[in-house]
Order: sequence, then C-alpha cells, then structure tokens
Amino acid sequence: MPEPDRYAVIGHPIAHSRSPWIHAEFARATGQSMVYSAIEATPAALGGAIRAFFDGGGRGLNVTAPHKEAVVELLSSLTERARVAGAVNTIARQPSGALLGDNTDGVGFVRDLTHNLAVPIAGRRVLLLGAGGAARGLLAPLLAEQPLELVIANRSATRAAELATRFAALGPVRGTGFDGLGPPDFGLIVNATSASMQQQLPPLAEGLVGPGTVCYELAYGAPVTAFVQWARERGAALACMGGGMLVEQAAEAFLLWRGVRPDTAVVRARLPA
Repeated sequence: MPEPDRYAVIGHPIAHSRSPWIHAEFARATGQSMVYSAIEATPAALGGAIRAFFDGGGRGLNVTAPHKEAVVELLSSLTERARVAGAVNTIARQPSGALLGDNTDGVGFVRDLTHNLAVPIAGRRVLLLGAGGAARGLLAPLLAEQPLELVIANRSATRAAELATRFAALGPVRGTGFDGLGPPDFGLIVNATSASMQQQLPPLAEGLVGPGTVCYELAYGAPVTAFVQWARERGAALACMGGGMLVEQAAEAFLLWRGVRPDTAVVRARLPA
C-alpha cells in the first residue's frame, strides 16, 4: 500500500492550530489517503523548513502567522487571488515540482459570514482592523461583496493607506490610523490584528459599536478574545470568533489539493475549542 500523501501547516507559534484535526476530518469524510501535521518555523527558518518539507515528498502546506507575506517570495507562481492579496495561506506542489501559492482566507471568511451566519456585507460600512497578511487576504473578497465603504485601520496609518491604495480599483476603500475612523456607523468590524494572540485589544474609541454592528474576530479557540468581549460589552448585534472561517478556508485549500470540497457543517459544529 502506498504511503499517504503528506500535508502540513507552518507557522510561529503553531501548537494551538486546529488545522491538523480539521484536515483529518476532511480526509476521513472524503476517503482521501493523506496525513497532516504542524511545523513550527521562525521567520529566519521559514525558507529552509519549506524546502525540507517539499524535498521530502510533501504535497501541500497551509501558511499561518507570521509568514503569509514573507512566503510569497519563496514560491514559483501565484493564483490571481494570492497575487492581488500579496499574501499566501496555501501552497500546492505542482506535478513539475513548482510551488503554487494561493490565498483561501477571503473566500472562507465571506462564506462563513454570508452563508453560515447569514450576515450580508453589501451596503454596510466595514471596518477592517489590521494591515498584515491576514487582512490582505480579506480585502478583495470583501470589496467584491459591495460594501458602502471599507476602512482599514492600523497602528501605522501609512501602512493602512498604502494597502488601501493597492486595492482602490476594486471598490471604496481608505486607510487610516486608529484615531482617524470618522463616523462610527460601522455595520461590520473585523479584527485581523495580532493583538488577540496576546489577549490585547487595538486602541479603539468608544462609539464604534452600535446595536446593528456585527463584530468578527479572525482568531479562534477559547477563551473568547478581548475584542469579542469588548464587542459584547458594547451591545453588538453579533460578536463571534473565527472558527467558521478557519474551517471554510481549510475546505478551499483541501479542494485545491485533492479536487473535492468537503462538507463543512459537521466539522464546524465539532471544532474543538
């Protein structure tokens, strides 16, 4: 019997990742012969770790923080959505041995929000917190949903403005510092900062959350993050963690690798904290 195909997720830190469990569930449900592990790699060790994995016969990688932007330079080619994002969360080894980078974050996020949670994006003012690799993957899919405006807020107003300029052709988007958010009538606030990994909160002004505001945290697991707690204390219509997005983006990566998109409902319902 041939050895199962090898996949993994690479990041720093990585011990918290639920991706190995998710992909094991997908493999069982779809009858795929594969194993999936987690690889800890610091930024300095990223290139060597990726080469070692694929030289050893690996078929595909998921890429998580803090490597989504840095990994782009290590790849042979990018899908259009990864090129637009300037960030990669999925790598597939091609039959030629070349490495293809993709980004399934945005499509996974939009599917969880609009399909699973039944929250429309069209016509809402959207506030996206953060301007790193996680935020980059969301921008094009968010703008494709036709929000009234998308505001990128970041500690570095310059970085936020540069990112907004990169995506300006796709819809109404602007970048600002946390102190320049303007009218507080946001229908959707998405936390794509790394602050949640330290249970910290970006410096957000009072008044941003109204009774109709939906707040979505990209981080997942337990306990709830400082951002979700902040949103709930201010009466948000919905404040949720990103477990649904994690599963949906994983299903898109699985489709790229294996040619079949697994059903996500059971996995979402059983996702460990």
